[in-house]
Amino acid sequence: EPDVTIVSGLKDMVVFEGDDVTFRCQVSHENARDVEWKLQDVALQNNEMNEISVEKGKTHTLTLRKVTEQDIGTITFRVGPHTSTA
Repeated sequence: EPDVTIVSGLKDMVVFEGDDVTFRCQVSHENARDVEWKLQDVALQNNEMNEISVEKGKTHTLTLRKVTEQDIGTITFRVGPHTSTA
């Protein structure tokens, strides 16, 4: 299995309370396994508040819905040993 690396990392975002925000991270290979999103070192699951998806096979996205002050912090995308933060 090829080593999947991060081609295009996360960008810092500034949003208003109540808005949605989307983070994108592009990886080198499609169908990457061992992928994880975190907010403040807490693993995020795909649910009504967090939408985790993959666009065009290589672009992993995380959308946080109706953000609040509690959502302030570091977002981390990890694939294998590689990470990107914003």
